[in-house]
Amino acid sequence: MISWIQKTFQQHFRLVFGVLLAVTIISFIFTIGASPGIGRADRRAMARPYFGLNLSNAEDYRRLRGDADLSVYVQVGFMGMDDSRLQSYAYARYACLALADKLGIPAPTQNEIGDYIRNLPRFASENGQFDSRKYNEFRDSLKKNKAVTEADVSRVIADNIRVERVQKLLSGPGYVLPEEVRKQLAMADTTWTIGVASFDYASYNPAITPTDADLQKYFSDNSFRYQIPPQVNASYVEFPATAYVGRVNVSDAEVRAYYDANPARFPKPAAQPEKPGTPPPAANPAADFAVVKPQVEATLKFERAQRLAAKEASDFAVGLYEKRIPFGSAELNSYLSSQNLALKDLPPFSEEQLPAPLAGNPQISEEIFRLNKDRYFTDALSTQTGSVVVFWKSTVPSRQPDISEVRAKVAADYVQNEKMKRFVDLGRTMKAQLAAHLKAGETFDKAVSAVASANGIKGEAKMHPAFTLRQRPQDVDFTALGTLEHLDKGELSEMVRAQGNKGLIVYAADKKQPELSESSEAYVTTRNQIAQYTASQVANEYVRELVDSELAKSTPATQ
Repeated sequence: MISWIQKTFQQHFRLVFGVLLAVTIISFIFTIGASPGIGRADRRAMARPYFGLNLSNAEDYRRLRGDADLSVYVQVGFMGMDDSRLQSYAYARYACLALADKLGIPAPTQNEIGDYIRNLPRFASENGQFDSRKYNEFRDSLKKNKAVTEADVSRVIADNIRVERVQKLLSGPGYVLPEEVRKQLAMADTTWTIGVASFDYASYNPAITPTDADLQKYFSDNSFRYQIPPQVNASYVEFPATAYVGRVNVSDAEVRAYYDANPARFPKPAAQPEKPGTPPPAANPAADFAVVKPQVEATLKFERAQRLAAKEASDFAVGLYEKRIPFGSAELNSYLSSQNLALKDLPPFSEEQLPAPLAGNPQISEEIFRLNKDRYFTDALSTQTGSVVVFWKSTVPSRQPDISEVRAKVAADYVQNEKMKRFVDLGRTMKAQLAAHLKAGETFDKAVSAVASANGIKGEAKMHPAFTLRQRPQDVDFTALGTLEHLDKGELSEMVRAQGNKGLIVYAADKKQPELSESSEAYVTTRNQIAQYTASQVANEYVRELVDSELAKSTPATQ
């Protein structure tokens, strides 16, 4: 069920919830993320039928993704949802359209399309009414977008309406108990006056001196944390970009064009502050360019030198492949000498910790850890300084080290773990101490100060005036709000961890619950919202199974 935190979000982030909950099946994007990817279209790829589309066909792929992206844009006003979520929404949306065809759901009329547009959250004013100005701005934006026409928008909106109708058919009535409604209303509309005590974890420094027995036990209990991953012994041939800079020539026009394309990379040096009353100097792009021209020219030359280095490295790797030189053969050294190249050794390294000469390319680890004696060298790999070709020597299997090899790390981990345990225990102690000070009649500020001083830790107190979760103050940590569900007036929460490495104890100084009449507008609205949410889960589950079933028909079987 929707928690009180979600209710709060719904009030303050209405457009987001308009996408994730109210608008058809977009909430479904969070549950289908593990489905196979659409991938790039390839005419030679195996056909992947999906409700009449072919996911391997470029045109069908663009249609599926483009319509989904435009659907989101029409509803909330932005495009560019991350790929995995957009893909999931695209799958689900198209599955609903296929189901609409199967059920014979007709296209909407022009009047129905007009009603749909007038009720979209993105065109609503602050009071929730249709804002024609926002709608006209939307239409004007379409005229500037050559990739999208009004006809495209009309088609997508009509499809959205059909999808909503499918969603409504699948959802059912949506059942909700009165107690659920009262709970949501109580949490959303209860008036709270709270104090938040914040204790700084970094300032808490208990004396922790582990014995050898303590460390051995901790090491044994957490041995998985110290397992040394597989490592590779390798060497490499380097093609540094600096060796090719002398071959690069660039014209003034090329340097200027590069600067114009990348102005943010070359900010001019800060000017001396002007005297008061002196007007700012007029913009002078030519002068700005002249100041940074040497830097621009050097950067452009280095980039082109990197390309030359990559080509030489690639040619070398291809030549090595064509010669079919066996692993460990003396012929390799002869070939390297003929190319005026030399192998450089690397220290053993794991896939997650590349040595410095290989930094700058996240694909390098994957390429190197595929090597073996049959395929013992990589293709050309780009680095921050040029390109390399890496040669495999051997792979060292994963192993469990002796404690003596990792003692320093074990000791540091033990101390940190013990400190956290003691901090949690201290939180219970400080809660009891705070309760005693408050019972004695001290103000919250003084009580927190006294408790912090007594325990040698930095503490701060802040009282927040009355608020509800519908209109919460922006300076209250969400972690603190999360404790309110379990507090009554005069009670203290357990200490909870919050951002900024803090421990928080929340004091409910006052709590006033709202009237919860079943005939009130708030009660009826909340009941309908919860019913809509629970009903949508049934529809989402059905559509998820429908999508999975259709995708499975063309997913290659794993060996």
